[in-house]
Amino acid sequence: MLKLRLLNAVAPAYFIMATAVTFILHFCFFIPTIFPNPDTSLKGSTTLHTAVFLFLMFNALGNYIMTIKYPAESANETAVPVCSPHCSDKVDAHYLLNGRHFCKLCKKVILKRDHHCFFTGNCIGNKNMRYFIMFCIYTSCTCLYSLVLGVAFLTVEYSISFENPLTFLTLLPLSTGYFFMGTISGLQLFVVLMLYVWLGIGLVCAGFCCQQVLLVARGQTWCQMQRGQLVENHSPWRTNLKDVFGTRWILGLILPVQTVEICADDTDAYKQD
Repeated sequence: MLKLRLLNAVAPAYFIMATAVTFILHFCFFIPTIFPNPDTSLKGSTTLHTAVFLFLMFNALGNYIMTIKYPAESANETAVPVCSPHCSDKVDAHYLLNGRHFCKLCKKVILKRDHHCFFTGNCIGNKNMRYFIMFCIYTSCTCLYSLVLGVAFLTVEYSISFENPLTFLTLLPLSTGYFFMGTISGLQLFVVLMLYVWLGIGLVCAGFCCQQVLLVARGQTWCQMQRGQLVENHSPWRTNLKDVFGTRWILGLILPVQTVEICADDTDAYKQD
């Protein structure tokens, strides 16, 4: 449990730091190097790349804040339940009844608990699932877009050709060796490291987002899937998605705003054991 609490504090700091580094690299190195002293023909490209990056970053951070602002919890229960010694659930939470879990990290009873997100420091459930999914989508897009710009930066600044697919696979070990031999600068090695960080985060977030959308469409949560609990959901997938994304889901795709209202009696709407 101590390791989980430590991770709950370190992960948000890591996300904020990675966001700040990405922002600095984009505006201080990538754009000035790829588009140096842009004339009339290149000014439009510079503006377009800047606008796309700011749009992706704004939505990623906006949905990150909304995920924290609207924590998933059961408002009708404030008592801390005692975990049975025969509890078979994971160490961070245990199953109660009727689709409720008690999270030992959040110290709250969570309705429709999906999982505990260490990057946001709270549980994902009935109120913030939509914001979490959009956060994953835009984080993935921001990382993969930064990866493309980072490759372009290395191509322009250091004349590295990526025509051969093996170039990217061998880039990190070769750059590390050249750095310790004093052949390349620390900035070049740092950008190379960030390329792999963006690639890893982007692919993980994309895969995790696809899994979450599939679970939502099936009316199931990650906790239920881990417990091997089959959900007898008679609602069509469109209704399940509407319950999470709301009727104004198109607006939620482009802006981090609230698109679905959580009713006060939502705790009674999820009766599954």
